[in-house]
Amino acid sequence: MTAWKDGARIMSAPTVVFDLDGTLVDTAPDLVAALNMVFAAEGIPQVTDAAGRNMVGSGVRRMIELAAARAGRALPQLTLERMYEAFVAHYAAHIAERSKPFPGATEALDALLDHGYRLAVCTNKLTHLAQSLLHELRLADRFIVICGPDSFGISKPDPGILQRTIAAAGGRPNRAVMVGDSPIDAQTARAAQVPLIAVNFGYTEIPAADFGAWCVIDHYDQLLNAVCELIPLGSKP
Repeated sequence: MTAWKDGARIMSAPTVVFDLDGTLVDTAPDLVAALNMVFAAEGIPQVTDAAGRNMVGSGVRRMIELAAARAGRALPQLTLERMYEAFVAHYAAHIAERSKPFPGATEALDALLDHGYRLAVCTNKLTHLAQSLLHELRLADRFIVICGPDSFGISKPDPGILQRTIAAAGGRPNRAVMVGDSPIDAQTARAAQVPLIAVNFGYTEIPAADFGAWCVIDHYDQLLNAVCELIPLGSKP
């Protein structure tokens, strides 16, 4: 892995921005476990891992609301906030018990670094949780920035969160690509005028081929070639 120490190299490098849940890391098992903990306290039926996977991506509050609605429960605001706080506390304490990078993800990150690309994370997971997860999985030092909705006060699909993540990494949108797994990622990237590479193993009921992505990869061993083809290192800014 190549460390980011050469200032000139950083200034000239294109930026690859990754979504986190369902793209870089299979976090669903720990997220669903936290969801079921707060549901048990409220007498709401448990959610299966399979069902919970497709509720990840819009943030914790939306996940709780959606899962409760599917169980036939509308949550008053005070109840939702109580469940949200309990969820975050439980999840923070158990953040990497079963979560793990998708096959080939670590190697793909290192290959991109060794080829001279800068890396960043743009997620709807709270920033401190994203940082904690990536530290636990020993991935955090590969990224210049790790940004969540509380980093800028906005969340995906608002394109501002992606644009500001790229800027925080020292990059520019016309020299950037996003890697994601969901229609929300596609909508965000499209609005920010950043091309999307979609992974087809993420958390969505909609096939990745239907997102309107620049391309779809089946495994992380395909990512380096896709990125190099889309934004060659020698291309003009």
